[in-house]
Amino acid sequence: MALTAKDIIQLPILQSATLKAGEDQLAKRSVEWISVIEMPVENFVRENEFVLTTGIGCHGDPKLLEQFVKDVIQSGATALGFATGRYVFDIPDRIIKLANDHHFIIIDIPWEVRFGDIMQMVLEEINEDNKSERQRTEEIRQELINDVLQNKGPADIASALYNYIQLPVVITDYTRQVKASKQVGDDTLELFQNRELKLVKSSGASPNVSFIEHPLYPHIEEYEVNGQAWYQILIATNHRKQGFLWFQLDGDKQLSWFVMNILEHTLTACALYFLKENAIEMTEIRLKDNFILQLAKQKNNEREHINSKAELLGYDLNLTYICIVGEIRLREESATFPKFKRDNPPTSSLQSLNYYIQKEITNAAHLLGRKTMATFDEGEVIVYLETDHHLHTETANQFLDTIERRLNELLTEVELSWGIASHKNENGGFHNSYSEAKTALEIGKQNVGPGERTFFKDTRINRLLMTISANEDIKKIVKDTIQPLIDYDEKRQTDLIKTFMAYNKHKANVSQTARALNLHRQSLLYRLRNIESLTQLSLVNSDDVFLLELSIRLWLLHKIE
Repeated sequence: MALTAKDIIQLPILQSATLKAGEDQLAKRSVEWISVIEMPVENFVRENEFVLTTGIGCHGDPKLLEQFVKDVIQSGATALGFATGRYVFDIPDRIIKLANDHHFIIIDIPWEVRFGDIMQMVLEEINEDNKSERQRTEEIRQELINDVLQNKGPADIASALYNYIQLPVVITDYTRQVKASKQVGDDTLELFQNRELKLVKSSGASPNVSFIEHPLYPHIEEYEVNGQAWYQILIATNHRKQGFLWFQLDGDKQLSWFVMNILEHTLTACALYFLKENAIEMTEIRLKDNFILQLAKQKNNEREHINSKAELLGYDLNLTYICIVGEIRLREESATFPKFKRDNPPTSSLQSLNYYIQKEITNAAHLLGRKTMATFDEGEVIVYLETDHHLHTETANQFLDTIERRLNELLTEVELSWGIASHKNENGGFHNSYSEAKTALEIGKQNVGPGERTFFKDTRINRLLMTISANEDIKKIVKDTIQPLIDYDEKRQTDLIKTFMAYNKHKANVSQTARALNLHRQSLLYRLRNIESLTQLSLVNSDDVFLLELSIRLWLLHKIE
């Protein structure tokens, strides 16, 4: 407990002193220091100080004496002790009334009692009290840390803190989601949950928070919640913002050094809790990532072994899944890594990107009522999505539509290409569906372009071409047909192959092709003449067009392999 004015006046050195005013304040007002002061007061007296004076500076003038007492009261001092008998013989009634009106303590000390003896004894009591207080705060610090180490959470920390400081407290995460509270009304908690918090002062808190020299003081912010003043302190670990500790003061009550220290120790306990929680979460994420990568990339997964492992991680492999593989890439017009429309988590850009994609995968699965297993691997997104039999296409499209709708708002410079394949309920089925989804993704990128989705079941003609592309005679025909176009494109930095595929896709309609390629009509015609000249094929001859398209398709498939 803090040293009070009652403790001071009961010291042996003050047995001959007389209490003149503020008797009802003796047990309420704390004493943190002692000083001797004469006129003028100015800023030489601080809060909670026991002030001694002889009144010599007042020169026997009652008005000056009254102003002196007023200045001491306004400074926030706890008590004023007059040495009477030489410069002040009797404390005037008007001074006593002034003190009582302001709930201030005045003590009449006989002249024979030396100030030096009073100061020595009071300082010894203050030092002893501080020593006891430091010991108590150290015990509390250890208790709080032990609570966290014994797997106790924010609710236990909040309860312990309330027991120590008797102030309403709330602990939130960094998004201000309430993790725990103590002695807080439901209406106020609802405002916390809805983030209805009005910042009043961003630093230095308010006059109610004293001890500006305490290292915690600059980090206290004042908010208005439900018409009441609440104070917020950031909880951080390794420069990472984890959450906030909130407390409320009763009326004009001030924080003591003891309470400030307890708050500081509570911050340490909360930081340790969040650090521990993050470590557990990161370990779980790594285990899940490694498991999903094993499902996708290892051919022979023993069903019984992976089922038991999946169960430990909260996955059910007996459900029907489709595999979706996505590739993350920047749009061609973007030269830098994407900028996010929200505050990024304090990690690398790629990790931030993965964070948002994972978040939208989780949200989309929740909206559709589907289970998912998802991970990332070198710019690749791998998702196993629960589906119903014969609804693979519909489920995948609903899922990806939901994801892309949000990601297009958040990540304007990023585009995702998708490959989708159904799962076979057999040993190695997860690997096979991943391989098929990966194949569909690569085929789609070459034939449709980035930013699209391709289903493996729709790639039959491409896979048929893959089968015949291994024949040496066919390889020679392909090379002889399109090598001039490849060489020309590399040398002139053009894209005649893309031009032909667009022209063929639009059924030889020059206007539609020019619009699709963003080319002037004459520029397109010039390119088409170049294609005919380099390949010695006619674009109005159906056999020549078929040969050129087949050769380009086989060449593109060879690039996939």
